[in-house]
Amino acid sequence: MDLSEILTHLGEDRGHGFDAVVPPIVQSGNFTYPTVAAMRAVVGNEFDRPLYTRGYNPTVAMVRKKIAALEHAEDALVFSSGSAAIAAAVIAFTKAGDHIVCVQKPYSWTRKLLAELLVRFGVEHTFVDGTDAENYRRAIKPNTSFFILESPNSLTFELQDIAAVCAIAKEHGITTLCDNSFNSPLFQSPILLGCDMIAHSATKYLNGHSDVVAGVLAGSHERMRRVMSKEFMTLGACPSPHDAWLLMRGLRTLPLRMERSADNAEKVARFLASHPKVKRVHWPGLDSHPQHSLAMKQMKRVAGLMSIELNAPDVAAVERFCDSLKRFLIAVSWGGYESLQWPVCALQASQPRSSGGPSGYYADLPFDMVRLYIGLEDADALIADLAQALERV
Repeated sequence: MDLSEILTHLGEDRGHGFDAVVPPIVQSGNFTYPTVAAMRAVVGNEFDRPLYTRGYNPTVAMVRKKIAALEHAEDALVFSSGSAAIAAAVIAFTKAGDHIVCVQKPYSWTRKLLAELLVRFGVEHTFVDGTDAENYRRAIKPNTSFFILESPNSLTFELQDIAAVCAIAKEHGITTLCDNSFNSPLFQSPILLGCDMIAHSATKYLNGHSDVVAGVLAGSHERMRRVMSKEFMTLGACPSPHDAWLLMRGLRTLPLRMERSADNAEKVARFLASHPKVKRVHWPGLDSHPQHSLAMKQMKRVAGLMSIELNAPDVAAVERFCDSLKRFLIAVSWGGYESLQWPVCALQASQPRSSGGPSGYYADLPFDMVRLYIGLEDADALIADLAQALERV
């Protein structure tokens, strides 16, 4: 099935929606049945049929079908946040006494899940340098049951060789999960590289309009049924039908937005890499990135998120740069239409180095690092804005 068919038509049975071009939102939390027998047929099968919107909702189901197809997966679940999707997947496939191997510097809430929540229930973890796939093998213990990948991560943009790590996992019967938020399904397909499950912060590229918080988990029918039967239903991290509808609206323009952001990012990254006030650019699309060849091997393109390290003498100089930017909003998250900046020093200045910073961000990142999300604005305008701000470093 081609991409345009998935994004425009898949899952949209217009005969059930008054033949509307845009599917209506099924905003009901509850569903009715004509007989006891009809209700009995649905109870216990909310993976496929509506009973209560905490489980199955027709609007959410359309999004499930589209994202599963995009990720070359059999099925998908939609959550109220990316952290909920990751947590549900990990909890579903681990138990007390198990051991998880996770890439270094993952999404902050993935780190907190392992380091602060699951340790309370006897689940061990090891963080490894994922730039060498063999580090995953070296970290395996007799009780290792789960590998977490995030390629690249969204701070310093190290990659993992997904095929190699997943091959190691299969040798040992270990379940694999890859956070694919940076790339979207259009730029990287971890399932085709051997990964068992894919997670997304759908808040980012999949929605693309900075007006929805959502998450996605994709994988086999068997694995998705397992997650839904306990973790998804019990924790209740379901999206509202309206948020699912907004997410579906965002998917319509996913290819256009991804290509524009990637085009802009390439121009911006090359400008920054040549500027004397920029010490380093972390973006796998540059030839200077230490894993550029791997990025070109397993990614179709490199998306619009990057970090820079400034040639700045102190925090004040970093703040002058950030405060001088006019077209980059100071905010967390990314993946929308607007360009953003996320200065590391904003989360470090008032925090003890041992605390990990607010919301679990990493206190050991350099103070002069600024993460930039390159949005859909004119690339030359963004470069001009960066140029004038760099003069103030």
